[in-house]
Amino acid sequence: MRNRALWFAIVLTLCCSLFAADGGYSVIKKIPIPGNGSWDYLIVDPGARRLYVSHGTEVEVVDIDSLTLVGNIPKTPGVHGIALAPELGRGFVSNGQSSTVTIFDLKTLKPIAEVSTGQKPDAIIYDPATSRVFAFNGGSDSATAIDAASGKVAGTVELGGGPEYAAADGKGYVFDNLEDESQLLKINARELKVEQRWPTAPCSAPSSMAMDQANRRLFLGCRSKVMAVVDADSGKVITTLLIGDHVDATAFDPETKMIFNSNGEGTISVIHQDSPDKYSPVETVKTLPRAKTMALDVKTHRLFLSTAENGQFEILVVGK
Repeated sequence: MRNRALWFAIVLTLCCSLFAADGGYSVIKKIPIPGNGSWDYLIVDPGARRLYVSHGTEVEVVDIDSLTLVGNIPKTPGVHGIALAPELGRGFVSNGQSSTVTIFDLKTLKPIAEVSTGQKPDAIIYDPATSRVFAFNGGSDSATAIDAASGKVAGTVELGGGPEYAAADGKGYVFDNLEDESQLLKINARELKVEQRWPTAPCSAPSSMAMDQANRRLFLGCRSKVMAVVDADSGKVITTLLIGDHVDATAFDPETKMIFNSNGEGTISVIHQDSPDKYSPVETVKTLPRAKTMALDVKTHRLFLSTAENGQFEILVVGK
């Protein structure tokens, strides 16, 4: 009886693993968005069921259950990214053209304040451990730290290279890619200083980033057409896996253990985390050219990407 129970448990585990590593993703819907203009990062608020989308000089807001446009945040010139602090009811938008961050109310979408940053802020993230927002300034190779509650600048971190995307570990550290230097930085978010600089070889030109906080693993999307898995404590590159061309966003789903890399060539490279140190390619999902930025809804396990098709700006919904 005991052997039978053990065999059943082994079979169940294998079946679950095979199911988790199964592919089958595709574009299941396209959401047209009025207006022209460029686009960059997207972010999902899973609790409020909203998607925030950068779009030229404004941020579009989409209900991710009804898949409809429900509002926007205007006057965000050259918007690149959006960071969210749900516990404070605030959002933060990096405005590349005006070198500012717009703070807005998550419920009403109305602006609260505007904060000056370094030159051309691009990627922006919220670190809940320090309650600070970090705007990474592509024009001045620095990061501006903003106290999320007061809206005041807490300080500036000199990075020594061109920053790309970043991730917070929830323990007071922020990691950032230096694309031009092929380096990974470990930043003390409390003391506002770079503590470690690690080379990312054989990954070159790291652009995107996601993190498995539980296992302390960073996933770097690299323009050399690989994704690097990095130990967040030692900086060691554990392995690299082939991905598509011109990656610009990486997402990790902690429930399914899937890692997604969206590529400007019009694909998503899907990889499964078999264990913290072992990874397997799953599939390549066809999207559309220039659909290189992406956000994940951890509740439905769907992905959202921005692009334009025949002059029409739209959001691609990718799922099963």
